[in-house]
Amino acid sequence: MTRYFIDTEFIDSGKTIDLVSIGIACEDGRELYLQSVEFDHRKASQWVKENVLAHLEICPWANVSASEITGLYRTDRAYHQGHGQCTFEEPDKGIAGAYADCFWRTLEQIKTEILTFLDIEEYGKPELIGWCSAYDWVAFCQIFGTMMDLPTGYPHYIKDFQQVLDERGISDDELPEQESGLHHALADAKYLKKLWGYIVRNDAWQ
Repeated sequence: MTRYFIDTEFIDSGKTIDLVSIGIACEDGRELYLQSVEFDHRKASQWVKENVLAHLEICPWANVSASEITGLYRTDRAYHQGHGQCTFEEPDKGIAGAYADCFWRTLEQIKTEILTFLDIEEYGKPELIGWCSAYDWVAFCQIFGTMMDLPTGYPHYIKDFQQVLDERGISDDELPEQESGLHHALADAKYLKKLWGYIVRNDAWQ
């Protein structure tokens, strides 16, 4: 079994949970970060606009000029809609096909990359861990359709780190602070992984 720490950013309308980005940090050191081209930014609250959308990664290969627009992520996302990640055939770009510096994906591309990242035959059955992760879990399941559409071998639940804290009588203000990247899905997933080691395995905080 392989442990994965998951965080998502999303737009919650009260009726829908619309995936914005997902970060996964594996206990073996592998990391995955992807941004969806399919969320509707018009439904985002002001808090989400300021704390999530404003800090999305910008593709260096898109034909987008920060000096000409406001709301850079909106133009960058729009540039990638329909096809998702940038692809190239030019030799000077380093590789043919999907380019690593572009984090935008369609939901179908996100699903494909998660299936590869959590490959059960190669890495064993996944153990999924989140933090206050009820909505993260819904967003994760919806990448595949419904919870019943999860791949064979995936658990139908996510372990919640908050329950570990509650059971041990640990409050949030007793935890080491996150150094940077708050509300960036991968930064939050890496912070959760570090906290898990610190609290559960008694690893040194460094």
